[in-house]
Amino acid sequence: MKQQSEISKKWKSENFSCDLWVDPPAQRWENYTHSVDELVYVLEGTLEFELSGKKQVLRPGDEIFIPKNTNHSVRNISKTEARWLYGYKQI
Repeated sequence: MKQQSEISKKWKSENFSCDLWVDPPAQRWENYTHSVDELVYVLEGTLEFELSGKKQVLRPGDEIFIPKNTNHSVRNISKTEARWLYGYKQI
């Protein structure tokens, strides 16, 4: 699994920010949209992403691209804390 510094460097080269997010078990973020593209990389835990009604489970080492203006939800389906990196396309 890649380290945060590796992901940050890679994303920066692709013109994305990179920040850490930590969620407790059962945390849910429902029905979000952003005006720019987003990347997410899971460091710890298991997350369920729902993009435009399609669900996908991500585990440590998985990355997902969320196109701008896409309705999406994120759910920590772990029994433990989830740690993930997220970044937005820099305009």
